Amino acid sequence: MVKLLEINKWSSFQSRTTIRCWGINPLANELKEVSAARFFYENRDLAGFSTPARSMFTAVRELVENAFDAAESAGILPDISVQVTPLSVPEGSVPMCELTVEDNGCGVNEKLVPVAFGQILVSSKYKRRQMRGVFGMGGKMAILYSQITTHHPAKIWTSTGKKVTHYFEILIDIDTNTPVVLKHKRLPNPERKKGTKVSIVLSGVFSQATPKILEYFKRTAMVAPYANITYTTPDGEQYLFKRTVDQVPKTPVETTPHPHGVDLELLDKAIENSSEISLVGFLTENFDRVGKGTASKFLEFAGIPKNKRPKKLSRDERVTIMHKMHEFKFLPPTGDGLSPIGEAVFRAGIQKELEPEFISVQQRKPAAYGGHPFIIEVAVAYGGKIPLKERFLVYRFANRIPLLYDPGSDVIVKIVRIFNWKRYCVEPNTPFAVFVHLCSTKIPYKTVGKEYIAERFEIEKEIMNGLHVVARELRQFLSKKIKREHAEQRREVYSKYLSKINEFVSSVIKREPADLEPVLNKVIKYKEVEQDAQTSSN
Repeated sequence: MVKLLEINKWSSFQSRTTIRCWGINPLANELKEVSAARFFYENRDLAGFSTPARSMFTAVRELVENAFDAAESAGILPDISVQVTPLSVPEGSVPMCELTVEDNGCGVNEKLVPVAFGQILVSSKYKRRQMRGVFGMGGKMAILYSQITTHHPAKIWTSTGKKVTHYFEILIDIDTNTPVVLKHKRLPNPERKKGTKVSIVLSGVFSQATPKILEYFKRTAMVAPYANITYTTPDGEQYLFKRTVDQVPKTPVETTPHPHGVDLELLDKAIENSSEISLVGFLTENFDRVGKGTASKFLEFAGIPKNKRPKKLSRDERVTIMHKMHEFKFLPPTGDGLSPIGEAVFRAGIQKELEPEFISVQQRKPAAYGGHPFIIEVAVAYGGKIPLKERFLVYRFANRIPLLYDPGSDVIVKIVRIFNWKRYCVEPNTPFAVFVHLCSTKIPYKTVGKEYIAERFEIEKEIMNGLHVVARELRQFLSKKIKREHAEQRREVYSKYLSKINEFVSSVIKREPADLEPVLNKVIKYKEVEQDAQTSSN
């Protein structure tokens, strides 16, 4: 029995709710409500901001992903510049550097800039379509990390193509999760350039993060060969990843939820927002792959009257509809909300960065897990610049984001490791790499740091099936390559001894030595082997 309940609300600057209860349980004497900014400030490891080196990598990745989304959503070929500039600090102090990321995207409306960059869990990405960002916090977490380690504000320049560029200096009020605008200026923009530039200050030795950052850009160039990326290190060294494809990927459209992924909260929300007067119209309007005929069959299957008003459904009827949606055989979700890399673009990106002898790419048909559509793209490459490894190189991507950390926890690595590669003539310590890209309206990340993908049966099945297809093509190439190598070895042996015999015979009969080329080609059929190998490689 609770004898006294005291609720004490702090001022708006310290927006917290403290509840003190005096009763039977002494462990529940005080409950506190904290803001989203406060929670992630105290648990920033969840977002990938742990060690200084990893935090620097995560800051670069999050700001670059925002830059890509800004350009691609407007159908613009991305031109992205990343520059790291060392700052002068007193002797003995922790080194600091300024990270600046600039894009040529759509820009941000001046009224939205403070919230877009200064309020965690507020985003334009909470939609049912494929986007790099998921949680609406990556770029803001970089700003928050900069603030709590250096106390420097984020500097933002942005323009939507008008005559003015807006400049902001912003901090985040951690207790209220609201932006604090320190400065706002309007600068002339006579050329009407579009885009956004974000600059933050980070502490630590940036060179420790440079290898991971360079690898991130190399892998990004594989799945986004339509972008120009310039990276300037603190030492002034510049890396340029040039565009090789002049086609922006299609912009995914927002889709309605699929019935197999519906829960009671989503169903209640859809009913609340619907103006339909019949259940057939309600289902057709609000759910993917549901037409009038399918809606009628489903309602008959669920035992619910077709003409009943959605808002008149009882709680039990809503629960019944939800459960029956999971049992009924609806068509799988469409891929309209997805934008895969595409086989040609994926191949071009791999060829640009690794220059392999052989590439095979397979794009699977759209599938779904839990009502969320997804597409798996699988590729294998052999030779070229691929290094020799005892364990095969695995390149993981999710919605075009390279995943570099925690590979052992990822479902992609799990499937690649249990796959029977020996059956396809692939042995350890060979120049061989596997590439897997998952695009979906909802990537099943295990953490908000977006570094590894959770296990889902449907995703595992599609990865495995894709690997079988590309591995068969690789086996054909490798078997012909082995055949060719054996033919070359035989040719060398025959050439060595036949040339000596030819010289001896010609000296005895006092004639010019015979041309051995036709004989060697006839015996070994070298040209046929060579043509087969070239055809397989192409």
